[in-house]
Amino acid sequence: MTTTTLSHGAGSPGAPTRPGVQIAVAGLTKRFGRLTAVDNLDFTVEPGRVTGFLGPNGAGKTTTLRMLLGLVQPTAGTATIGGSTYHDLPHPLQTVGAALESSNFHPGRSGRDHLRVLADASGIPTRRVDELLELVGIPVPARQRAGGYSMGMRQRLALAAALLGDPQVLLLDEPANGLDPEGIRWLREFLRHLAGQGKTILVSSHMLSEVEQTVDDVVIIANGRSVAQGPIESLRGEPTVFVRTANEDGLRSALLAGGLVSEPAADGKGGLTVRTHDIARVGELAFLGGVALHELRPLASDLEDLFFRLTAAPEHRNRNLGAPPPGTDLPPAPATSQDGGSI
Repeated sequence: MTTTTLSHGAGSPGAPTRPGVQIAVAGLTKRFGRLTAVDNLDFTVEPGRVTGFLGPNGAGKTTTLRMLLGLVQPTAGTATIGGSTYHDLPHPLQTVGAALESSNFHPGRSGRDHLRVLADASGIPTRRVDELLELVGIPVPARQRAGGYSMGMRQRLALAAALLGDPQVLLLDEPANGLDPEGIRWLREFLRHLAGQGKTILVSSHMLSEVEQTVDDVVIIANGRSVAQGPIESLRGEPTVFVRTANEDGLRSALLAGGLVSEPAADGKGGLTVRTHDIARVGELAFLGGVALHELRPLASDLEDLFFRLTAAPEHRNRNLGAPPPGTDLPPAPATSQDGGSI
């Protein structure tokens, strides 16, 4: 399945553009009786970047998204889009598209008719509906009744609804749920395509492994609190090389002579780790020192293990990973017409 260019402003030549829209959450808190679902949450989502909103089930992700959309009233703090709350946006339906996990469709109506109703109410041409159904990969199934849709089809239809008005901001709640591996790969490439147009994308998920190849930044929460946020590169930690040899003392000396420090591998099963991205340099120093190597490979960061450690005790592990790295100017988001998100 290939990603094509959207019409009505989404990357079309000569289409009018607007500055990107930032999402800002400050001191956001929501209590339901004695339960605190979201606790003093702070983060921003920048245009032109995909931000992963990560946390275990029940961490407060959906409640936060619903507060951003004005569906839940905060107990304290603010959740703004472009500096305004959703209700105060001058053109809210031209700014935000959302696909929440709880998106519903009338079981007796086809997916295409569902989108046509939204399009008619918003003054969007019917051809836009067919373009989006083709884009998300369900042009034929969408003519069937929604009551028979699989979870994956419902996810694709919800995404089409969120994109109906070509919004500048996308809020997606667990969008990969129910998708097969091909669908997950397509979603990954599609979100990168949209971010490349300057759109602001916030994707909630409890599966770090599914989003790490997609997102630029992460916000990780547990029990409603922030435990980590910043660029995904910062979460991965320092580049590390694993090396195994029968002569560890000789290898340590050879590496130290080249300015590299090694330490025993953390798993306690032997081998050394070296904090460097230059795996070739490690091999060269071992050769110059006359040390035979049995194994030499980059050591990938165990993001899932880090995720579980961060979310296990958030009151002791709150941290900020720093600002996004500097880069080139991001392209402005294209002009939008109307939002068809299922909110």
